[in-house]
Amino acid sequence: MRAALTALFTLAAGTAAAQPCGGDFNAFVDALKTEAVARGHDASATERFFASVRQDPDVIAADRRQGVFQRDFIDFSRRLISQNRIDNGQIMSERYDATFDRIEAEYGVPRGVLLAFWAFETDYGQVQGDFNTANALVTLAHDCRRPELFLPQVYAALELYERGDLDPATTTGAWAGEIGQVQMLPEDILTNGRDGDGDGRVDLKGSAEDALMSGGAMLADLGWRAGEPWLQEIVVPEGIDLTLTGLDHEMTVAEWEALGVRAREGQLGDGSLVASVLLPMGEGGPAFLAYPNFDVYFEWNQSLVYVTTAAYFATRLEGAPVYDAGNPRPGLSGEQMVELQEKLVARGHDVGDVDGILGEKTRAAVQAEQIRLGMPPDAWPTAELLARL
Repeated sequence: MRAALTALFTLAAGTAAAQPCGGDFNAFVDALKTEAVARGHDASATERFFASVRQDPDVIAADRRQGVFQRDFIDFSRRLISQNRIDNGQIMSERYDATFDRIEAEYGVPRGVLLAFWAFETDYGQVQGDFNTANALVTLAHDCRRPELFLPQVYAALELYERGDLDPATTTGAWAGEIGQVQMLPEDILTNGRDGDGDGRVDLKGSAEDALMSGGAMLADLGWRAGEPWLQEIVVPEGIDLTLTGLDHEMTVAEWEALGVRAREGQLGDGSLVASVLLPMGEGGPAFLAYPNFDVYFEWNQSLVYVTTAAYFATRLEGAPVYDAGNPRPGLSGEQMVELQEKLVARGHDVGDVDGILGEKTRAAVQAEQIRLGMPPDAWPTAELLARL
């Protein structure tokens, strides 16, 4: 799911009054209708679109239930990357070979990248979700956790309805409002929806060609750099300065090579490219070089463990070997991670949400505390660090 954020949420009801998130759901929907008409949407179409909209408590439950992202990289990636998904990726690559060639020619996005998203999002189109899309979007816009993300999607869904491309009563998808085989939000469909099969319409649910072309267009729109790598497994020399690692530290590939970093297979990317050394489970675990294209993944999904797994799986689908898991130190449970984040916040660090998920802000705070305490600063939180804090 693309997670780019817009300005903080306020909904103009009429011309001046602000309708906040939360409160009475029906009143919130009435305010949405008023604002939609003020934005230029047809009044009768607006009424029809919102007529069937209902609050969906299952959507809120799904939004709160994301403990899977508390898993470490090795556990998470082994759960998501199966031999079946690898085999089906090869089948789909061959079946839609001409489409993938066209995507790479027009947008510069390699087939492995799209195949990985296609696999993880919907198992190559087989599991697209059965949540009512309009209900999901309005429910999440009404909820006060991330209204700034979902409110614009409501108006985008209304525009899709006016175009005849969405039915508020029957269109279904993921709990967060994404639609189709690569799970795109309505705004992204409006911007990057493409007719890949030439039938004159954009059908992201029923046409793999449409879904793949649209996904390629979206990644290009997000800044994908053609002809450049995104993630590469590396071997890091013993004794490397660990303070240089992490996504908030960049050097050129040539500079990394000078420090002894090498590709586990083949050659590193162009020496002039900037890159970061990513140690998702610390100095004893897997090691990757993250190139500028890796940043684009965070516009699709903001979970570090998902992004790293998706980027790595794309390399597997392009022929890379299984990563070397190494021998990382044991990490923390979800409850321990929450405790750690609370201690980091108490020390003045910004870790984002205290949610038990090891994101890049938490990793940066962990590394800072490791430096302060004289521990190996590899940004991997352990029971020893928790105890010392």
